[in-house]
Amino acid sequence: MGGDHGPAVVLAGAELSRKRYPEIRYVLHGEEKAVLPELAKHPRLKEESVFVPCEISITMDDKPSQALRHGRRVSGMWKALESVRTGDADVMVSAGNTGALMAMARFCLRMMPGIERPALAAIWPNTQGESIVLDVGATIGADAEALVDYALMGSAMSRALFDLRRPRVGLLNIGVEEVKGLEEIRTAGARLREINLPGMDYCGFVEGDDLGQGGVDVVVTEGFTGNIALKTAEGTAKQVGTYLREVMSRTLMARIGFLFAKQAFMRLRDKMDPRKVNGAVFLGLNGVVIKSHGGTDAEGFASAIDVGHNMIRNGLQDKIAADLEKTRFGDEETAGDA
Repeated sequence: MGGDHGPAVVLAGAELSRKRYPEIRYVLHGEEKAVLPELAKHPRLKEESVFVPCEISITMDDKPSQALRHGRRVSGMWKALESVRTGDADVMVSAGNTGALMAMARFCLRMMPGIERPALAAIWPNTQGESIVLDVGATIGADAEALVDYALMGSAMSRALFDLRRPRVGLLNIGVEEVKGLEEIRTAGARLREINLPGMDYCGFVEGDDLGQGGVDVVVTEGFTGNIALKTAEGTAKQVGTYLREVMSRTLMARIGFLFAKQAFMRLRDKMDPRKVNGAVFLGLNGVVIKSHGGTDAEGFASAIDVGHNMIRNGLQDKIAADLEKTRFGDEETAGDA
């Protein structure tokens, strides 16, 4: 029921992802009058899915507190999260209200042991391929311990999604020098060097322009800065696309030149297409929850489902739990030595 276009886009996206991964089965939560007419347009999807009706839907304008008060137990968002908690589903995907989803997910699924604050991790295209950036908006502000947790979870996600043995991790800062930045960032950097996990290669501080260069596989920051960076990147991609369209249509020679270079421009468009990297992961919960962009189309929603499928297939939760256990074990050893 979430997003700008509701069940039509969600179901069309589910169909696309199902074709790519035939093993996927869906439990669909929503209002019967809105979902069933759209579901009838996808006979195969209807045949292989379970539909669970809900009494109400969380709107994009609902505050998190309102969503919890009125939507708990009866909304499609809550029921979908509950299906993950009970094991009836492996992953929950939603294009709905981000704040409400975060509040409900924390209340329904709870946090993993050792994690105090969740993080929203996004896939970020760069010149080397793709990287993970977190937090991009789950919580505002973060102390050193939270930044270390984000680094551990982002590293685990990178191993699960990109099949990397030892992902390179950097802390986003105003400079690469160790003396720069807020105390929380400097303390987190020192802590990451100290724990030196075998499944993570901490590379130090990175700057904003490194996000697009791909110098590291995981970029760690707090939610306020991360969300601004994400929205800035999306706006820049749209700006560049607008400039290209204007230039290519300005004169006859430009249009002829576009025809000769059409394949190159198509490849550029694909690289800059935000739909291909849609689907941010709420990390730190006792369950996998994927947040799709609310304004995406069917292809974009399918990408979000693909991310969830890959997180489950590659054992994201187990990787995060193992890294957390290693850091706790390391702390106990240090305390024992002392």
